[in-house]
Amino acid sequence: METHSADTEYLIRKGSNTGYRILSLLTPPAYAAYILVRHGRGSFSINGLLRSTWIGGLAGAAGGAGIAFARYNFTNAEQVRAKRVEVAYNNDRIRAEDHATIGGVLFAVLTPAAFWNRARVANLILGGAGIGTGVGMIAHWTRSATGDTPNVLVPN
Repeated sequence: METHSADTEYLIRKGSNTGYRILSLLTPPAYAAYILVRHGRGSFSINGLLRSTWIGGLAGAAGGAGIAFARYNFTNAEQVRAKRVEVAYNNDRIRAEDHATIGGVLFAVLTPAAFWNRARVANLILGGAGIGTGVGMIAHWTRSATGDTPNVLVPN
């Protein structure tokens, strides 16, 4: 039972990561569309965009973890183990996570430098990380679409 718990925990972390990446990508355009449709062009703010981005990412992380928990906690231990191995050796997923992490760290530093007086510090750092995560995902998809695919790992 201990292995099932460790496998489930791993898959919950990966689900949380996936939820964060997806909503960090979807929240900025959704926020911009909402503001333009609901309030008009004059009420758009960098602070609001960055705040909605990190809150959306947080909601995505919580939602992804919840879905993964519901899916894997009550599943057969052998099936969960097989899924963990599949996820652990999925090169496309590993590469997407790497691109998202690199983008998140880079934009967490660059966003405060570019918009220092336009937003609060917490929103600059956390929102910048969220936008960078989305940019990293776009970079990953662009590289994959242009034929730059990762090498296949084979488990020992």
